[in-house]
Amino acid sequence: MMPKKFASLLLSGAFKAVSRTHVYPQCVAKELSNYHPSAPCFSRFFSSGKGEGKKVLGVFYKAHEYADNPEFLGCAENALGIREWLESQGHTYVVTSDKEGPDSELDRELPDTNILITTPFHPAYITKERLAKGKNLELLVTAGIGSDHIDLRAAAEKGLTVAEVTGSNTSSVAEDEVLRILVLVRNFLPGWRQTWEGKWNVAAIAYKAHDLSDKVVGTVGAGRIGQLLMQRLKGFDLKQMLYYDRNSIGEEREKELGATRETDLDTMLAKCDVVVVNTPLTDQTRGLFNKERISKMKKGAYIVNNARGAIADVDAVKEAVESGQLGGYGGDVWNEQPAPKDHPWRYMPSQAMTPHISGTTLDAQARYAAGTKDILDKWFKHEPLPKSYYIVREGQLASQYL
Repeated sequence: MMPKKFASLLLSGAFKAVSRTHVYPQCVAKELSNYHPSAPCFSRFFSSGKGEGKKVLGVFYKAHEYADNPEFLGCAENALGIREWLESQGHTYVVTSDKEGPDSELDRELPDTNILITTPFHPAYITKERLAKGKNLELLVTAGIGSDHIDLRAAAEKGLTVAEVTGSNTSSVAEDEVLRILVLVRNFLPGWRQTWEGKWNVAAIAYKAHDLSDKVVGTVGAGRIGQLLMQRLKGFDLKQMLYYDRNSIGEEREKELGATRETDLDTMLAKCDVVVVNTPLTDQTRGLFNKERISKMKKGAYIVNNARGAIADVDAVKEAVESGQLGGYGGDVWNEQPAPKDHPWRYMPSQAMTPHISGTTLDAQARYAAGTKDILDKWFKHEPLPKSYYIVREGQLASQYL
């Protein structure tokens, strides 16, 4: 047990100037972990934002000629716009786009990295092996929403903190979902291709174009994005707005959104003209839309998936679109990113696929850049993060990943 007087002095800040190289008994380190709101280890307690420099490693995609736009914060060149601030605090900021394979710059820089920043739009897959390589890691930050590119259970076992900027791009993704619904239902892309190719054939588009009004739309997941989607669809005079979620959003919110909860997924899918996926990728949702489940959907229904590509089975989606069981499939997430050139979803008919862009508008980048800076600032000052930011904290995973 730590002497009360010593613990009191430590917690009062009297020992802030003590060098982190000074050796203290292991029992002191263990005791401190019980007092500090975010730190699982002794060395974390004594490191400070101003006087103790950290190595921060950021992994982002290269923008090349597009990086000239100063609002384009999410690329490697502009690196969330936090370099000057970090370096003024005495920290080292290394940024790379090279993340593939054991000889990548990511792997070379990991061993002495304290804080790792990644993004869903250029995912650096942080495996158990990479976490073991990062012996000095304390904090992993996702600049955006969705931390499934990290082995979260391994991070929890290692005592790390994983945080993301919750809410930073929810409105961006919800808007994009409305866009993709309309693109698919109105059969827009064939018409666009006609004009691009100098053709004119109204029948080739109109034979498969529908109004969205008087249709049934269902969302699998009714969290922040799911509820924003329902809110944005209210003006389309839908026949029904359904949602499937393990938790009810409550009668008052349902009335406000004009939504009805379905407690059985397959029952909801059989009713829907459009299904939107708004659930995290977990062990339970991986491959959720497989051949069997898609066969239970209304024939000719559409799927929009901006959540995670691996929630849908690649071959099952392709076969369903080609057979007409699905009227179309759209999204910006793939089971592997970047998607290879021969990925089946690139070439199947009635698709509205893009690179992973829905949550990384310039407006969203400004929000998740500011949120990342806020996370880092609080971490350096030993202040707890907003509760909603924690994905892994003190060995515990957030409920949506369980």
